[in-house]
Amino acid sequence: MAVLQKIRQRSLLLILVIGFSLLAFIVQDLYNKGGFNDLPKNVGTVNGKDIAFEDFRVKVSNVEKSGQQGMTPTQAVNRVWDQEVSIALLTAEFEKLGIRTSEKHILEVFKADPSIGQSPMFQTNGVFDLAKFKEFFKANPEQAQVLKDREKDAELNSKYQIYNTLVKAGLYTTEAEGKLKYQMEADKVNFDYVSVQYATINDKDVKVSDEEIVDYMKKNEKRYKAEETRELDYVMIEDKPSNEDIDEVKTTVNALLDSRVVYNEATGKNDTLPGFKYATNVAEFVNENSDIPYDSAYVAKKDLPAEVSEQLFSLPAGEIFGPYMRDKYYCISKGMGRKAGANAKASHILISYEGTQVPNKKEKRTKEQAKAKAEQLLAQVKANPGNFFMMAMTNSDDSSAQQGGDLGYFSPGQMVKPFNDYVFNSPVGSIGLVETDFGFHIINVTDKQDAVRLATIARKIEPSEATADKLYTKAVKFEMDANKQDFEKVAKAAGLTVNPAVKVQAMDEYFGAAGQQRQIIRWAYEKETNVGDVKRFEIVNVGNIIAKLKKVNEKGLMPVETARPMIEPILRNKKKAEKIAAKMKGASLEAIAAANGTTVQQAVDLTLENANIPNAGFERKVVGTAFATGVNKISKPIEGGVGVYVVKPTVITKAPALPSYKEYVDKLKPQVSGYSGRVIGALKDDADIEDNRARFNY
Repeated sequence: MAVLQKIRQRSLLLILVIGFSLLAFIVQDLYNKGGFNDLPKNVGTVNGKDIAFEDFRVKVSNVEKSGQQGMTPTQAVNRVWDQEVSIALLTAEFEKLGIRTSEKHILEVFKADPSIGQSPMFQTNGVFDLAKFKEFFKANPEQAQVLKDREKDAELNSKYQIYNTLVKAGLYTTEAEGKLKYQMEADKVNFDYVSVQYATINDKDVKVSDEEIVDYMKKNEKRYKAEETRELDYVMIEDKPSNEDIDEVKTTVNALLDSRVVYNEATGKNDTLPGFKYATNVAEFVNENSDIPYDSAYVAKKDLPAEVSEQLFSLPAGEIFGPYMRDKYYCISKGMGRKAGANAKASHILISYEGTQVPNKKEKRTKEQAKAKAEQLLAQVKANPGNFFMMAMTNSDDSSAQQGGDLGYFSPGQMVKPFNDYVFNSPVGSIGLVETDFGFHIINVTDKQDAVRLATIARKIEPSEATADKLYTKAVKFEMDANKQDFEKVAKAAGLTVNPAVKVQAMDEYFGAAGQQRQIIRWAYEKETNVGDVKRFEIVNVGNIIAKLKKVNEKGLMPVETARPMIEPILRNKKKAEKIAAKMKGASLEAIAAANGTTVQQAVDLTLENANIPNAGFERKVVGTAFATGVNKISKPIEGGVGVYVVKPTVITKAPALPSYKEYVDKLKPQVSGYSGRVIGALKDDADIEDNRARFNY
């Protein structure tokens, strides 16, 4: 009692002490994780223009609330980021070009929105009525505020339309480009040549150093730019059942085949319970012993497990098949009967009329007109059933027209009653006419399937609690050991495989073969995570991933090991070209060929558009040099795509001039039309963009 009294007297002090301790813990954690002053106010900047975190957060939340199917939080963040960067870049361009917009432009954007421009409340005789539009928002202040909030987006959209129009207007194809296109297609050259391919020199004899690759990247910096990346090694310890777990499930399921003796506490005697084959209440027996409830539906052969479909489909009523594996389940099945024509397949031609709920009517018609047309088509397809497919494609009013009216397989009750009754009460090959709420259907019954009913006991093979504990202990021990010792050696000692290193960027979501594992990528980019650090991650329904931060690649040029596969062949061929060119000297092609152990070959009627050299491939640089060299003159060695060439033109035929090159201008126009879509990408390439998203724990 005395102790309790003292605690009561000092309760305020205790509360203060506990509160201070909690505050100190939080403060320390904030500092450790880069809190307070270390956290920027903005989620990023674009050419010095800030993207405020609060605004960004709200927009991400709105995208998530929009509920787009399958969109993850990270995808929502990335979408908003791309939008904000594009808006910042385009807004700067609008200001630079002095692009302005008016109420008229904004109204055009609103009218293009179907919810406004096509709304009956804003229309008069089917045409958008500006007076009605303004009157509605004048009478509804709350809705007017919503419209005002949308005006900013509409203004931006209208400016972009003006900007895009200006860009497209500045992209055109000239008469000179058309003429060049014509010459590239029509000017022809014949030449003799000697070639020595790069493959004649072994790759091992030509070394390319890291320094040479870096120098090449520096000369082509834009092509080999790279964002900051992290590389991680990892091992996966999956939650897999042990052999003991598998044996236990098999023993349990197999035991259900035979009768069992159990003690009945009510009677004090042993009862003999029948096995699966002789169970009187099969549904109850399955539900008591299976991880998957009893299903009384009839199943077509195609829907049975492929590897045992034959055995299950032909299983007599009352007989048992199994055990067998289906996915991760150990199963035994009992035949419960067979049903002829359980599923049917049919095609139809739908002829709808005004008033039916069919959106894609091919023509307007009354019910009487629809019936008359349906009867006419019925007579035609009965006379020539093989023409049903084409008749459906050209006449049916629903989307199945694209498949020639084919509706696939369906079971009783899936179709509206008149349609259902005709199909399941008619033999295969029947063609008839029925009416439903959708219109008139000319139906062709194309197939029927028998189906079987099965009672299946399925027990999932999964890790037992003891196995899960062992796997967890193994994962924890590996994490502890790998933090102190070499990651690969620890993995080898534990009988684990180190997966190939995964390279990730700060806002990536997928982690190699492990799939969507954002938490691992987030950890790799945390300020306190250093190269060599190891961390374990529990993955629901998978197991444990133990990852090690292997390397940090800073923003700038690509890492040499990444760039090498792309650049090494280029530099290696350049070195080979120098060696080959040094030997390709002589007063004639024959002398050059003899010095290099090859022969003189001929190329005929090549153009810059068709620059395929016999026995060599597409070599536009070589063909272009032949045009420029002059007849009967020997060129210097030419570094081509697959080797080094020396050419001697024999005939150069220039195509006659045309009065107009419009045909060739028109050929080039489609290429130019898509260039405007590359503007934002070009602006991004030249922009100074700072991305702080990862620091906000996204």
